[in-house]
Formats: sequence, C-alpha cells, structure tokens
Amino acid sequence: MLAALAFVATMALITGLIHLYLWKRLVRDTTRPGRWRRIGGITMLVLAVLVPVTMLGTRQGLYWLAWPGYLWLAVMFYLLVLLVALEVPMLVAKLVLRRRVAAAEPTTAAPEPALVGAAGTADPPAAAAVGADDHDPGRRLLLARGAAIFAGLTAAGTVGYGVRTALGPPQLDRVQIPLAKLPRSMDGLRIATVSDIHLGPLRGRAHTERIVAAINRLDADLVAVVGDLVDGSVAELGEAAAPLGDIRSRYGKFFVTGNHEYYSGVEEWVQELDRIGLNVLQNERLEIRTPQGVLDLAGVNDPTADGTGLAAPPDYAAALGDRDRSRPVVLLAHQPVAAVEAAKFGVDLQLSGHTHGGQMVPFNYLVRLQQPVVSGLGEVDGTKVYVTNGAGFWGPPVRVGAPPQVTLVELRSV
Repeated sequence: MLAALAFVATMALITGLIHLYLWKRLVRDTTRPGRWRRIGGITMLVLAVLVPVTMLGTRQGLYWLAWPGYLWLAVMFYLLVLLVALEVPMLVAKLVLRRRVAAAEPTTAAPEPALVGAAGTADPPAAAAVGADDHDPGRRLLLARGAAIFAGLTAAGTVGYGVRTALGPPQLDRVQIPLAKLPRSMDGLRIATVSDIHLGPLRGRAHTERIVAAINRLDADLVAVVGDLVDGSVAELGEAAAPLGDIRSRYGKFFVTGNHEYYSGVEEWVQELDRIGLNVLQNERLEIRTPQGVLDLAGVNDPTADGTGLAAPPDYAAALGDRDRSRPVVLLAHQPVAAVEAAKFGVDLQLSGHTHGGQMVPFNYLVRLQQPVVSGLGEVDGTKVYVTNGAGFWGPPVRVGAPPQVTLVELRSV
C-alpha cells in the first residue's frame, strides 16, 4: 500500500510540473489577461488533479474515473511530446519575427519644426514607434495559438488512433526461433505466448474471451501466460479471468507472476489460477515430455516479490540449477531483464512481456533504459529473449506503434 501511495505521489508531482508547462504554452501564451485566461487556468488545474485522483480512485473501486482520467493522461503525454518538439522551431520563428519587426521600424530622425497650435500637427515620432511595436505581441500571440492548435489536433488524433488499436483484437504473430539443443524430433514445437492482459477497470470478461479464442485458434503445444494478468483482486476480477480455464493445449498451460500480481493479492490469484487449470510456475522447473522428446520449462517469480513478504523473490538456482544441460530449457519470466541472471544458467530461450512494446511511441525509447529487449526477439549474453507486446494495456487505453499481440513461438532445431 505504501509503495502504491509513493508511486501516486511521484506521479502527482510529475504531472503537476507537466501541467504547469502545458498551462504556459496552451493558456498563458495563447490568451490575453482576462476571463479566458482564468477559465483556461482553472481547467488545467482540474485536469492536473484528475490524474492522481484517477490512479487512487480506480484502486478504490471508482471505475467511472478510468475513462476520463486515463484518456486525458494519454492526451497530456502527446501534448507534452509535441510542444517540446516545437520549442526549437518556435524559438527560431520568434527570432525571425523580432528581426522583421526591428527592420520595419522607421529610422529615428530629428523632428521637423512645427508651429505651436497649428492645425494638422503630426504625432510625435515616439508614438509612431510604439505603434510599430504593437505588431510584435500580436504576431507572437498568433504564432503561439497556431502551435497550440497543431499540438492539440495532432495529440487528439494520435490518441483516437491509439484507442482504436488498443481496444481492437490482438494481432496474431508467428516467430521461428532456432535452438541448438532442440532435438530434430521436436522441431516445430509451438508455444502460444501472451502477456499483460491487464484485466481491470477498463477490460473485463469479454477481453479474456477474445484472447482465449485467439490462442485456441493457434492449436499450440504449450501456452505461456507471462504475467500482469490483473489489476484488481480475485473478488473483483475472478469472473473476468475465468475463461482462461478454456485455453486448449497439448502439453499444458502455464503462468508466471508479473509485477501487477503483487499489487492485486498474489496469493489468492495463484490459488485461483490453479483452480481454473493454469499451472503457476514459482521458481520451479518441469519436464515437458512429448512423443518426440523432452523439453525443460521453468518459471521464476517477478522481482517485485522481493521485500513484499507475499512470495519468494526470483530464485534462478531453484528453477534452473541441477538440471540436465544437454536438454533445451525455456524460461518464463515476466521482465526481459531477468535474462541477465538467466544467462548465467545457460537458458536457451526466455519468454517475457512487461514492456508492452513501449505501448505509446516514443515511450519505447525510455523503456530501453531499463529493459534489454523492448519487443520481439533479442539476445542477452547468449540467451535468446522473445518479448511480446502484451494483449492489454495499463493506464491509458491507448496503443501507438505497439499493437496488442498474441504470439506463436515455433522452436526449430539447428
């Protein structure tokens, strides 16, 4: 609970600073002092408060906050990105405008003599200079309004596209991964992989049913659900998760915990998933015996477990030690960064999620600072790592550049 409050407090500080910047660019720079500037300021303040209130409120069952709060979070993000990107061209435009105004001002000259009280006496040169300067603020206001309109329309259009993508059906992808230790007799073994389903305030049972239907169409040998299934308790979301029991596979369906399970009552969820037929791998390894040969399948807990007291932290030695190294081993681990430790145990392939593929471009570039692989197939210290985009979303119901995904991983012998 304390960790969740600290996270919300941090987000409140960050979003507060972002909204201060947005107020400067969208309200103060685009309006003159008066009624409309006050209305814009109040609106920006309300929107700034909406973000942390949504994060806290949805955890307390106030799900009606989710749509307005999380949609605004996405719009806010893209407004920030676009306005920051416009800073340099806006600065250049202001400098050009300033030079043009300066060049247009009349050269100061001595005033012509005039008779005191004579009719038709011209205005003094100082007044003419003031009139020339008046054009500069007006043009700057027009420039600021143009940038604000461009950023607003582009952000709204991007978020609209992202909502349609996020709420649409998951993309079905196939990837072939060669494993040196895989016997030729097991060539073509298929593992349906999905992560980050994120049942919660905005996605329920229908979401699960659609994902299960997509998985079953793949006719896989194994099914791996690699974490972040839920954002809520079993009491709230047990019914929504129930269709997972209908997943079909030849040799079993397996689950490993993600970080969000530790915010949602992990012990109850482990029991519930076991009840509906998913085999939860908690720092353990199983032999998958097929008529064609044997494959080791291991799973480790998410690092978030460390220090929570709710479950054991990831234990790679327990899951991967003391095994027959002549056999290939596939590790299920929610976060791609687990491969750094997994590689020390000679893991052939790690299946992960967590990153959402970045979820909203250009956020994927920030994810690279924490995770060695963001999306697709990569390699860490000799261990191959496949990261699926996930089938759901966290926070904003928006996906840009990273569509929801269910992947069929086909293992090939070399």
